[in-house]
Amino acid sequence: MAKQLIPKNQNLIIERFEYRIIYCKTGRARYISHLDLMRTMQRVFKRAGIPLWYTQGFNPHAYLMFPLALPLGTDSCTEILDVALVEKLEYGEIKDRLNAAMPEGLKVRSVAEPIMKHTEIASAEYVIRFTCNYGADRAKELFYDFLGQDRIEIEKRSKKKGINLVDIKPHIRLVSAAAENGETLIDLILPAGNSFNLNTAAVIDAFCRSKSVEINSIYTERTKIMTESGELFI
Repeated sequence: MAKQLIPKNQNLIIERFEYRIIYCKTGRARYISHLDLMRTMQRVFKRAGIPLWYTQGFNPHAYLMFPLALPLGTDSCTEILDVALVEKLEYGEIKDRLNAAMPEGLKVRSVAEPIMKHTEIASAEYVIRFTCNYGADRAKELFYDFLGQDRIEIEKRSKKKGINLVDIKPHIRLVSAAAENGETLIDLILPAGNSFNLNTAAVIDAFCRSKSVEINSIYTERTKIMTESGELFI
């Protein structure tokens, strides 16, 4: 009879200490993909000498949880990383040691105990700044016209249904729109989390198609991550 393979760490009971890290991903770092970010953070913890807690079983892996991926090319200082460590460390010590090991564009803002559950994330706020083939004031007016349409449809791919049209108008909340220094500034709240996600690229692409807008330059920043009630996620 073949000998049954048993994981070496199956019967280990290792105490874990959970932390929530709020960090910035800006500048050149905004072009790091989500998968590469996960690898980067594992290397950062290793360089910082902070011992991560690993899952048990046949395929152990470090516990790093990113509850909401950041769209590629977007700046943010509100990003969330939940980790589990095998040592209890002071919040300030974790922050300082990680920042000393971080690459350019990544920086820890705070470390604290997790309070809310990932499932409580419901929306995110974004600031979009762009120039296009129209003047800033005209582009602002066109964006208001765009949101005033009866429907705003985009193509969504589903494993079961393939490609289908989805009306995203009910999911877009405009906070403000302005023209400033030759640029159009749009502040939006979009759904995020487990139920439905809508990113800024889908909204801007739909706007450009609808109003024949050609983007010359664009900058996007995620400024808040919020719960259903509008509270900041902490």
